[in-house]
Formats: sequence, structure tokens, C-alpha cells
Amino acid sequence: MLSENIKAIQAELAPFSKVKLIAVTKTKPVAMLLEAYQAGLRDFGENKVQEMLPKYEALPKDIHWHLIGHLQTNKVKYIAPFVYLIHSVDSLKLLQEIDKQGKKFNRIINCLLQIYIAQEETKFGLSQEELIAILDSQELKNLKNICIKGLMGMASNTDNFDQVRQEFKNLKNIFDNIQQNYQSENIDLQEISMGMSGDYLLAIEQGSTMVRIGSKIFGSR
Repeated sequence: MLSENIKAIQAELAPFSKVKLIAVTKTKPVAMLLEAYQAGLRDFGENKVQEMLPKYEALPKDIHWHLIGHLQTNKVKYIAPFVYLIHSVDSLKLLQEIDKQGKKFNRIINCLLQIYIAQEETKFGLSQEELIAILDSQELKNLKNICIKGLMGMASNTDNFDQVRQEFKNLKNIFDNIQQNYQSENIDLQEISMGMSGDYLLAIEQGSTMVRIGSKIFGSR
């Protein structure tokens, strides 16, 4: 069943060669993740550091671990040795902590800046003005152990697909604008992480390069 779900999604994504599938594994047991691994998946997304750590220890080491949930600065040190991409960076302070921990482990940690695009109070993220302030800051130029690879956004939790489409479009417009104007040693804008189980096809239509899919692979929680 699980491998069939994966095959069906991969078939949908096949025409879009630039789109990467991130399997959202939060709350799922290691056995289920191993089944997904055996079906060919290598990119797993976790919301919580405390859930990612035991899974990282238990599973094969060629898995790319993506931290997709809100990240507190005091938790960065636990994932710094191995995390592949942090999708949810929403402050300069957090970037500075990731850089500090990256230096300790002698690695450059790839990050996405999370942008607030939803019409809801519950989502984290930077405004467009806050994003530009970070990209323009001298403090960012001093960070040698991070690389900003792109942007992440979460659309409103609504059945109004026109609204969701517009929110994804807004994020793509922001991405296009900064991609043209910001490239440096630690800014290499390539990725837009947007779209989940209910709206990933809309996200791809609007330019997403990474979709975060959980329930369509693993079933409802």
C-alpha cells in the first residue's frame, strides 16, 4: 500500500524533473520509514528535533533529513552534525546559531528562509520587508557556515484553491525578485519549498521545486 502510494505520487511528479519529493514522516514509526526507504525515498521531513534524532540514529545514513517545522535556537546543536536542509529559518538570530553550530562541525548547513504567505495567524515566517533586511544585512555576510538555498512557505489551510494559488504565486514572485538581486558566497537561491498533500499540484503549477507530502504517502494520522 505504502509503496503504491509512493509510485502514484512519483508518477504525478515525473513530468516535473526539478521537483523533489520530501516525505513528511512526523509521528510515523521507524518501521514505516524503513518501508518508504525500501520503496526508494531518500528525503524525509520532520517537524520536531526530538522526533528526528532517534529516527536518524535508527535508519540508513544516506537519508537526507529535512527540518520542516519551527526550529528553536537551543535545538540547532542536536541536528547540526547531519541535517541536510532546514526549511524553516525565520530570523537572523536563528541563522547565526545555525552558522555557529555549522562551524563546530566543520560543515556548511543549507537553509531556506520561511516566508509568511498565509492569511492565518498561526503560521511562522518572515514578511517580505524582513526578508530583504536579512539579505541586505552585514551580519549575514559574516556567516561562513550557512548557505541560503531558497524560500519556504505554507499556504492557508482553506478549500479556496484560488486563494492558495495566489499565495503560492506571491511566494514565487518574491523568489524571482530576490534571485535576480542576491547571489553571494552564502546565498545560492535554487529552491522553493511549497505544497503539501492537499495542494502540491497547485504549488508545482506556481513553481515549487520541493513538495512536502505526508498523509498521501503514509495515510492520515
